[in-house]
Amino acid sequence: MIDVHFVPTPNGHKVSIMLAELDVPHRLIPYDMLAGDHLTKAFRQINPNGRLPAIVDQAPADGGQPFAVFESGAILLYLSEKNDGALMPSDARGRSLTQQWLMWQMAGFGPMHGQAHHFIRYAPEGQTYPVSRYRNEAVRLLNVLERRLETEAFLAGAAYSIADIATWPWVRAIRAIELSLDDYPAIKRWFEKIDERPGVRRGTEIGNERNLASLRPQLSEEAWSNLFGENMLKSSLSRTD
Repeated sequence: MIDVHFVPTPNGHKVSIMLAELDVPHRLIPYDMLAGDHLTKAFRQINPNGRLPAIVDQAPADGGQPFAVFESGAILLYLSEKNDGALMPSDARGRSLTQQWLMWQMAGFGPMHGQAHHFIRYAPEGQTYPVSRYRNEAVRLLNVLERRLETEAFLAGAAYSIADIATWPWVRAIRAIELSLDDYPAIKRWFEKIDERPGVRRGTEIGNERNLASLRPQLSEEAWSNLFGENMLKSSLSRTD
């Protein structure tokens, strides 16, 4: 059994899709980040970085005590390895390509789109530079993805892999920053093909349509502090032991 500490964000859906694709028994443990559920000492014992998702494998392959894994890309790699290399090419070049595109998503596509979401949706009106900076970077990275998918069926080549699972949920969310798949025909073809997969449908059953649909969500002072402000900062200063 895998415990999944979960919110229905693009990063959370990477993990829920992977588990559904592999048909692995798991339990979703929902968190309310607006209420500060992620700021507790108990959760930071699972994820020292205090971010979601994270998993706890109650039956790790080595037979030892329950094992926690944080960072969504690391979770995908862990689950692949535990399940006989599932959704990872068996040849050396294919594995490397999968890892390269996974790292591209983790280091670039996800964080830059995340910053675009933050500044476009939450920055005070009139802050034009950060909005322009991160929107341009979000578009640049979509262009990189478009060029790749003009020549390949999936990110690592002919086969669907964890690199696609990592990237697909962030592409799904681009409408929240007023971008459209209609401008990226190769990405749209790839996106729709993956969207048809039963595992992807099951893995995204728990969604947050309101969050995707609202361009400028209104947060209370407490919710803002839990997500971006003093409460979040203070939680990182306290020890977990």
